[in-house]
Amino acid sequence: MYKRFFKRTADIIISLLGLVVLSPVFLIIAAAIKADSKGPVIFKQKRIGFKGKVFNVYKFRSMCIDAEGKGSGVYSGKGDPRVTKVGRILRATSADELPQLANVLKGDMSLIGPRPPLVYHPWTYNEYTEEQKRMFDARPGITGWAQINGRKTVEWNKRIELNVWYVDHISFLLDIKIFFKTILKIFTNENNLNEAKTIEVKPFTKEEERVTK
Repeated sequence: MYKRFFKRTADIIISLLGLVVLSPVFLIIAAAIKADSKGPVIFKQKRIGFKGKVFNVYKFRSMCIDAEGKGSGVYSGKGDPRVTKVGRILRATSADELPQLANVLKGDMSLIGPRPPLVYHPWTYNEYTEEQKRMFDARPGITGWAQINGRKTVEWNKRIELNVWYVDHISFLLDIKIFFKTILKIFTNENNLNEAKTIEVKPFTKEEERVTK
């Protein structure tokens, strides 16, 4: 009942209230971004969502324009020159994620769920194993089980395992636990930097396993 009805209802109510209540904050952040650097206020990026559907995730722009084509690509560590002055503050407070409340209201995302990966990183949707694809059986979230268990420091195969575990154990109490632990991590800024590239090895698909045998 919670997974099929109450969770989505709560998402709609909370995201709508959040967008209304935080609208003055959104305006202040937007003005700061425009004053700090050239480019749009909102950054849109293709991500893999529920059942493998691709959607645009919204964020406040925290980097210079065309940042992914410069420097270290998808990884952004301490002192990354691509991050703007305002962007550093947004990232440190996770305020850059606030526009995803609109994604939640639209139904692309949930407040709590597996973080949606890029369409090409750590690998494409077809390269996930059938077991790993189970993480897409729930709407992706603004925060999730993997985010409170290591966040950006966790190797991707382990991160996906944590996401699959969450999908198998979704409950109201678990979501409440994740919510409050996320707040704690935001205040402490824990595990919020990519200290190293977090991909050890891509898992074999069933077809690749047959070839190697």
